[in-house]
Amino acid sequence: MPKINKQWTALLLFLSFVLPFNSSEAQERSLVSLEEARTQARSNNTDLKLFQKKYAVAKANYEQTRAVLLPQIRLTNTSTFTNNPLMAFGFKLLQRDVSAPDFDPDLLNDPGDVENFNTRIEVQQPIINVDGWQERKAANLQLEISNLQQERYLEYLDLEVSKTYMQLQLAYKSIAVLEKALETAAENEKTARNNLEQGLIQNADYLNVQVRLGEVENQLLAARSQAENVSEYLSVLIGNGANSYLTPESELLPVNQESSSSIELNTERKDIKANAIAAEAQKKMYSSSKMNFVPRANAMASYGWNDPEFMGFGADNYVVGIQLSWDLFGGYKNIGKIHKEKALLEQAELEQQKYLDQSEMELNKALRHRSESKNRMVLAGMAVEQSREALRVTTNRFEQGLEKTMDLLYAESQFLEKELAYYESVFNLNYSQAYLEFLSK
Repeated sequence: MPKINKQWTALLLFLSFVLPFNSSEAQERSLVSLEEARTQARSNNTDLKLFQKKYAVAKANYEQTRAVLLPQIRLTNTSTFTNNPLMAFGFKLLQRDVSAPDFDPDLLNDPGDVENFNTRIEVQQPIINVDGWQERKAANLQLEISNLQQERYLEYLDLEVSKTYMQLQLAYKSIAVLEKALETAAENEKTARNNLEQGLIQNADYLNVQVRLGEVENQLLAARSQAENVSEYLSVLIGNGANSYLTPESELLPVNQESSSSIELNTERKDIKANAIAAEAQKKMYSSSKMNFVPRANAMASYGWNDPEFMGFGADNYVVGIQLSWDLFGGYKNIGKIHKEKALLEQAELEQQKYLDQSEMELNKALRHRSESKNRMVLAGMAVEQSREALRVTTNRFEQGLEKTMDLLYAESQFLEKELAYYESVFNLNYSQAYLEFLSK
């Protein structure tokens, strides 16, 4: 029985230390700092590129509104074939080819086939389009909103990269703690085996020590798997794809904390400002809907040639004019649009206030969470020291045969649990500080 147990223990140690990262041993590993990760994310992140495309769409929409200011120019060529008496005589007039014989009643009634090729340049210039001007202003505000959203996402991306980097630090710190715990468990297993051979403990006690060794091994495997998962996610965030495995250049340590009094909600924060501008843009749309009742004025001009030959330039003519239009009643369509835009404006204003209140609440919540995390870290640090001392005393007594096996196993598990909890509290404190900085930008 002890021989089988020895082989089982050796196998566990082999899996733990000889094959530490068997799932990715063949993959390239590289050290990365937090600043390097942020820089690469800003250059390569896919979601950021999507925001850039959304900005390009908003810019293109704004460019389309230039139609209310710039002229529209069109070149056309129309080929017409007819034996219609009225049109045939009109084409001859346009071609300036009318002569006395053309007034013969027989010829007027039966002109035969007549061809006309009309080449024309048409220009339309908006003069007064008040509703279009308001829509252009709204589109410009939408462009500004899109830019602010892109900039805010950059700040969020920095936060997400920082969070993932800290998670990677925590994962590697957990691996280091568990590897040390595995060494300790293996040494205790060796001591327990010697005690078993000397008859100082029962076989059941020795089996419990081996079970504990297996538990630590399972925890270590889970920690390594978590490190791989976080590494892949960080790799995707910075645009390296899912096949690049990263190792943090720095260890997980508590960061310097700012005083609570120096952190307050910034109403000029990009996302809050974007919400305010969204309400302003909707106000422009509401104004535009009311301007549908204002007359529109557009200038128009055209210059053309009519000829019996294709692409001929025989007889020229021009038309110049100004069109004034006024939609007095559109079947309640315009009035309904005004009501719709007014309701959307009120909705946007309510959403703006709601977002502001939620942002204030989120900041206060984050401040409380940071304070709680700081206290938890202090208490966790004290618990680590106490459990370390308890484990040291219990281990010495166990080696002398003065402590039960279960007491040793309990002391081991308590120390491991408290040490892992401490580093998790460090992560929580560091992230709470980073999140506060994100909320107060």
